[in-house]
Amino acid sequence: MENENQKKIELAVTHILEAIGENPEREGLKNTPKRVAKMYAEVFSSLEGPEFDDYALFDSKNDNDMVLVKDIQFYSMCEHHLLPFFGKAHVAYVPEGNKVLGLSKLPRLVEFCAKRPNVQEDLTIMIAEELIKHVPVKGVAVSIEAEHMCMTMRGVKTPHSSTKSFHYTGVFKEDREWKNDFLKAID
Repeated sequence: MENENQKKIELAVTHILEAIGENPEREGLKNTPKRVAKMYAEVFSSLEGPEFDDYALFDSKNDNDMVLVKDIQFYSMCEHHLLPFFGKAHVAYVPEGNKVLGLSKLPRLVEFCAKRPNVQEDLTIMIAEELIKHVPVKGVAVSIEAEHMCMTMRGVKTPHSSTKSFHYTGVFKEDREWKNDFLKAID
């Protein structure tokens, strides 16, 4: 994040602290605006890059079997309240053309998509769309299960509730067997 943008965030955080009745100059808060600016640079880091480009395709004998990476931990920020939501993503695809993606690339893709203001439903779709853009696939299935701090610490206040979202393309959308195999595998 550019230095100018960090300064804007620091100033905004200072104003927020003043608006809630705090003294931004008191000992415990003196460096809070800088810390928040630094944190925002990290948690929104994918806004700086135009798109995910960390793909590595490999030749494989697999041209018709599901590849699944499940329980991918992620953290994102709710675009409505700028509070975190976090949980696990499960990403599956059926390769086409005997090409498979390096396994570490799926967690990196999830992280890239999560490092921006999001709503969970859109994040689920974004992961699938990014994968389809760069990897030859017959279909993609993505499921996310997350806890939203905007529901647990404010508003309805339902700690430990989780939200599940799903997105299917290709064979996972067209063929109930593929979808059921995915759902059984992530259960």
